[in-house]
Amino acid sequence: MNAILVDTDVLIDFLRGRPEARGFLLALSERAALHCSVVTVAELYAGVRKSEEQKTAQLIAGMVVAQITQEIAETAGRLRRNARGFSLDLDDCFIAATALAEGASLATRNAKHYPFDSLELIVPAYH
Repeated sequence: MNAILVDTDVLIDFLRGRPEARGFLLALSERAALHCSVVTVAELYAGVRKSEEQKTAQLIAGMVVAQITQEIAETAGRLRRNARGFSLDLDDCFIAATALAEGASLATRNAKHYPFDSLELIVPAYH
């Protein structure tokens, strides 16, 4: 089974109760194992509402959490350095590098944050 790395925005949509996000994640989980980056974990907890902490922990526990390795850190740095004409956040570069290292597609609503030809994006139909 292939891996799909899920971006923070999709998980926030799920946690906030958007039915479209729930359906999207369910469909993804039938295709592949769902992963997230430790960067996504940090982003989730940085903005989590107190009422969402337990649900957030349960969501993360049901996914494979990818750690940042030196290889991923180097790739993230190169992605940011080589992104000409774009102002990319380093956290997005870490997420992209993690997907690339795992050979995973990236599920995100923010395709513009990931302008990398080598990265396969899965963009949900909802916005």
